[in-house]
Amino acid sequence: MAVEITWWGHATVTVRDSGMRVLTDPLFARRLAHLRRRRGPVPPPAAAAADLVLVSHLHADHLHVGSLAGLAPGTPVLLPRGAQAAVPGLRRVRDRLRLTEVEAGQTLDFGALTVRVVPAAHDGRRLPYGPQRAPALGYVVEGAARTYFAGDTGLFDGMADAVDACDIALLPVGGWGPFLGHGHLDAARAAQAVAQLAPRVAVPVHYGTFWPIGMDAVRPHEFHTPGAEFARLAADTAPGVTVHRLDHGQSVTVADADAAGRGTTG
Repeated sequence: MAVEITWWGHATVTVRDSGMRVLTDPLFARRLAHLRRRRGPVPPPAAAAADLVLVSHLHADHLHVGSLAGLAPGTPVLLPRGAQAAVPGLRRVRDRLRLTEVEAGQTLDFGALTVRVVPAAHDGRRLPYGPQRAPALGYVVEGAARTYFAGDTGLFDGMADAVDACDIALLPVGGWGPFLGHGHLDAARAAQAVAQLAPRVAVPVHYGTFWPIGMDAVRPHEFHTPGAEFARLAADTAPGVTVHRLDHGQSVTVADADAAGRGTTG
């Protein structure tokens, strides 16, 4: 059974595994505060079809209440523990969706899939709403393959042990502005991460989608080049890993874990 990965832009990905659709950090807006979608169309309505949604942290470009409101009633959504106290806007959707707060170390079953919640090195607070804090998280979805969605993270000690074995790594390689702060992966650090994690396949995300209005000419390489730079660097640091650099809305099919060594990608 093959696993299909579709990148909709930024950190929004659909993972189709074992007949289920897992959607990460849904962001379907054309504009978010001072950011505008500079490349790729707004995802079509079909992108909101999901059997499970994973939210990595509370920043508005990852936990976007307006996009969650477009999900089908009853959709299960995993959120970092403390999210509902920290994000008042979730009141809009808490009666329509199945919101579950989780923390690193938990394992949950959803039909044919198992989801492991893993830590991330990122400041996941929701500003400016009060003092509540909620940790940033990553997730490993285990079905026909083991897919690691890193959310937003920097490198951290024990990363490979926390994630454990994975077949597919969805790794952030950039951001939405000309400078990346602490707790992020750029192309070089993402290449180091993929060398530590040693998946069969890596897909770069979280780049080349949103950018601050009026700043198109400021360090434009930070918008355009992270995906290609990651692929180039990963070829040196992790030559055994296949990197698929997707366009917005493009999909790649990865053979299941049992088919490793018999043609892993398509």
